[in-house]
Amino acid sequence: MIDWMTLPFQFPFMQNAFLIALIIAPPTAMLSCFLVLKGWALMGDAVSHAILPGVVLAYLLNLPLILGAFVAGMGCALLTGYLAENSRVKRDTVMGVVFSGMFAVGMILFVAFPTDAHLDHILFGNMLGIGRGDLLTSGIIAVAVCAVLGLKWRDFLLHAFDPVQAQTSGLRTVWLHYGLLTILSLTVVATLTAVGLILAVALLVTPGAIAFLLTRSFGRMLAVSVAVCLGSMVTGVWLSFYLDSAPAPTIVLVLTALFLIAFIVRMRQTKAQTAKV
Repeated sequence: MIDWMTLPFQFPFMQNAFLIALIIAPPTAMLSCFLVLKGWALMGDAVSHAILPGVVLAYLLNLPLILGAFVAGMGCALLTGYLAENSRVKRDTVMGVVFSGMFAVGMILFVAFPTDAHLDHILFGNMLGIGRGDLLTSGIIAVAVCAVLGLKWRDFLLHAFDPVQAQTSGLRTVWLHYGLLTILSLTVVATLTAVGLILAVALLVTPGAIAFLLTRSFGRMLAVSVAVCLGSMVTGVWLSFYLDSAPAPTIVLVLTALFLIAFIVRMRQTKAQTAKV
């Protein structure tokens, strides 16, 4: 029984997969809480899709992929904000237009200029092919993101709930706004090699949504979100070894199952409270 449980940990490629899971889980989980409360879930989807043209261009120009991904992600976020503030179109509509357009540009560039890069690795990640460089890059970004969110969570929380009150309190709301966009872009870059562009949105939304259903305070929400994300990622990687499936989609399925369980639990609690009244 013990050998069966620990067997996936015996292989170097699986060890790296577990390591990258432990590295990217805390920043994505913490950030997901702010995105859920602020209503920016679609922004995570937009940035993750919009990174593709930056990755392709960086590969063609022989530049670090992380640089191209970050520039493209920030460009998408800034363009979305500018268009939303200077037009009658709502922000979610603008995000849909911008990220689909940038994703299409990335696909055209990828087809027009053939490279050695694997499109499925870019889109869906390659956790079983993680190297030391990927671990180091993701680790640095994860530490930086967790440090900023941990130190400034009260400011980000107030800005998420009431930007006007945050400005009245003397907070630099512009810095908080673009700081959160920068953190979002960096976090997506950190998850690039692990879960890819498409599946990154699940890590940026689902942990926070689960914690939102199960908790009443933001502090507990952060803790539950991180715990859920860590547990889901380790479990997903472990299950993928025996199911002979890709780790990233398996992780997303585990998160989805936990969300459904949390929804059912919350619904029963609400019904029980209503019955008492």
